[in-house]
Amino acid sequence: MRAALSLAVGAAFFVFASLPLASDGTVTLVQTSSDPFTNNTSMHQTEVEPDILGVGTTMVSLFQAGRFYDGGSSDIGFATSTNSGASWTMGFLPGLTKIQNPGNPFDRASDPAIAFDAKHGLWLASVLPLISTTGQTPVVESSPDGINWSKPVQVGPPSIFGDKNWITCDDSTRSPHFGNCYVEFDDAGNGEIINMVTTSDGGATWGPVRNTADFASGIGGQPVVRPNGTVVVPIDDAFEGNVLSFTSTNGGGSWSSTVVASSIDEHFVNGSLRTESLPSAAVDKAGNVYVAWQDCRFRNNCAENDIVMIVSPDGVHWSAPSRVPIDATTSTVDHFIPGLGVNPLTAGAHAHIGITYYYYTDTNCSVCTLRVGFIQSANGGATWHAPVKLTGPFNVTWCALTDQGYMVGDYQGTSYSGTTAFGMFAIAGRPTGSTFNEAMFTRSGGPSLRPQIEYSSYGERPVPFAHSDHPRRTLQQIVESTI
Repeated sequence: MRAALSLAVGAAFFVFASLPLASDGTVTLVQTSSDPFTNNTSMHQTEVEPDILGVGTTMVSLFQAGRFYDGGSSDIGFATSTNSGASWTMGFLPGLTKIQNPGNPFDRASDPAIAFDAKHGLWLASVLPLISTTGQTPVVESSPDGINWSKPVQVGPPSIFGDKNWITCDDSTRSPHFGNCYVEFDDAGNGEIINMVTTSDGGATWGPVRNTADFASGIGGQPVVRPNGTVVVPIDDAFEGNVLSFTSTNGGGSWSSTVVASSIDEHFVNGSLRTESLPSAAVDKAGNVYVAWQDCRFRNNCAENDIVMIVSPDGVHWSAPSRVPIDATTSTVDHFIPGLGVNPLTAGAHAHIGITYYYYTDTNCSVCTLRVGFIQSANGGATWHAPVKLTGPFNVTWCALTDQGYMVGDYQGTSYSGTTAFGMFAIAGRPTGSTFNEAMFTRSGGPSLRPQIEYSSYGERPVPFAHSDHPRRTLQQIVESTI
């Protein structure tokens, strides 16, 4: 059971976790929120699917609170720290769901993502609103401090059946499009065609919905912006068989055709866990774009998923997939739902990369228990430090049950505050009757999770990624070219 805490909206609190924690004593976790909604239709005390972004000493995370079996949540929660994770303020986005306030326009809310618009000094929260169980076009709320939020502004025609939205902003003063922000989503009612919408006034108004030049379909895109203003959008194709990428060099006035960045080889995750090989993307100071997802290509008979990563200097030319060496390829460990973060003050062969992920110790588990892990690299992925277990085990059946399986989230986030990487992730304790015990956690503020030795899967020594034979440049060649 969790320790008792105040759930007043906007209240600040710092709670040491009493849900399952790391057994090796290396990490202290902090609970940042809990679901207060007691309506009879959603699953009480469930919080899932977080995104997190750090800018300076401020971090803002968004997540679903009060998950429904057949889609969406009672509202979108936020957890904000203005002191690099030393304390957190929690609350819920206003103006969204009738569950939060009967005068609000929407029945449910889903798919939160967070961005920061440096030109206008605003945090922008992108959310997918639902009428019944049908997604609309995304809405965006703005905030000057990550705590006080505006009412939602719709970014496109409500007639579009939106899904899997994401948001990013151009925060580079070197860019001719400094201050533009971009929302990506697909139209689930029209073959999952990819849509892009742009704002240049802090989210107050939005331009027309635009498509890629080849009218591509896809799902799960995560746009990022390079320092020169080029927008790069890694995304799965509609069948989740390939990672695609497309770009805009004119501030979202038009979008290129898609290119295939990589194929996807995914092992089915046991335990009725809801998970897909959706990409997680980030960009470094030099404009290199990093993308990670779960993939089994490096395992015998594709029996377990690793976390794999590709990198591109321009969003067009991509490295071959490289395996993040968390465990030996002979292990039975299954890894999934990565949240990738890159320290924006680092670049290329000196880029600091952090990945938070879930895993099973046995891919063939009959009673499957989840753990959360973290791994990072200080040299652009050439070598990796030893992985750190953040928490677990906890039974997958303690998590919110949806019509696509038990849920911690279709994605999760990792971001840097200073030199420290923070993941935001869902942890579940044993339910009490019909009341769940699933909430948002992060690590406490403090020193970086950085062991003194560098690990590969094979021993306590620096060992570079294993690269497949591929005609494209390797990851190491690309990151070295940026220095």
